[in-house]
Amino acid sequence: MPIRQFQAHRMHAPRDFSALDQQTLCVEIGAGKGKHALLFSGQYPEQRLFAIERTREKFLAMQKQHQLEGQQNLTPVHADAIPWIVHALYPEQVEQFFILYPNPEPHNPAQRWVNMPFFEFLLSRLKPEGTITLASNIPEYIEEAEQQLQQLWQLSYEKEQIRPESARTHFEIKYLERGESCQQLIITKHCGYSTRFDDFLPLQGKSDVG
Repeated sequence: MPIRQFQAHRMHAPRDFSALDQQTLCVEIGAGKGKHALLFSGQYPEQRLFAIERTREKFLAMQKQHQLEGQQNLTPVHADAIPWIVHALYPEQVEQFFILYPNPEPHNPAQRWVNMPFFEFLLSRLKPEGTITLASNIPEYIEEAEQQLQQLWQLSYEKEQIRPESARTHFEIKYLERGESCQQLIITKHCGYSTRFDDFLPLQGKSDVG
């Protein structure tokens, strides 16, 4: 049964929204205090990364550390990821999305990323052969995501065990130190993959359309 269509045109622009150009970029959703964003932008200076964090306290911590380190290719964004993506991103603009240790939504499975109608919109912003990295310390979360990728989204992926010495996020460090099993799915959008949003242009800060 097809998933209901995400109502992209109903998304209101984030506060203090700034429109983007159409150059290729990477996006981290739920960047927290920015540990992974700062590491990634330092290791890959040729990649532009927009790191989105909704929580003000965590965003300010990321912004402060970014000011100290000064990576020119990193842009911290204080916003809810879903409306920001709808208003900011063009079709097939993103090389990589990172969703590292998202809230598992134990009481609301419909709000997990791969279960949401929004995931179709997210895929429309991804370049052909682009990837989404989804990491979790909860085996059931990964197993459910695998099932959805196979049956609903019909996407290929690689499942990886995260090394004990990995330290990309504060959550990852904590989970691995506790001896928990951390895994990630590297999801690939194959050439020719289509969504219902492939022609949907960014709203560019408009609060309502149509």
